[in-house]
Amino acid sequence: MGIKLEFLENKLTARISGEIDHHSAADFRQQIDNFINKKKPEKIILDFNEVSFMDTSGIGFIMGRFKTAYNLGIKLKVINIPKKLERLVKLSGIKNLGILE
Repeated sequence: MGIKLEFLENKLTARISGEIDHHSAADFRQQIDNFINKKKPEKIILDFNEVSFMDTSGIGFIMGRFKTAYNLGIKLKVINIPKKLERLVKLSGIKNLGILE
């Protein structure tokens, strides 16, 4: 469980694994925001391929990164949402933001 940050060609990829709940979402947010403030990437990719569980804290995590990226002029993409989490993401309205791939 955790987050792995990779920075290549001015693109930050955050590979998230395990569960996203209140505690882990706060930690992931802090790590990504600290990285954004230091490196100023042009694009952020949140990779959910290895996420096994996510509650509404995960939705808040995505929305918060969207707002931060938008305010800084950074492109954001969310990729590899597992099938078991698609319903939660659909109900949240995130799909309408145009950030899902």
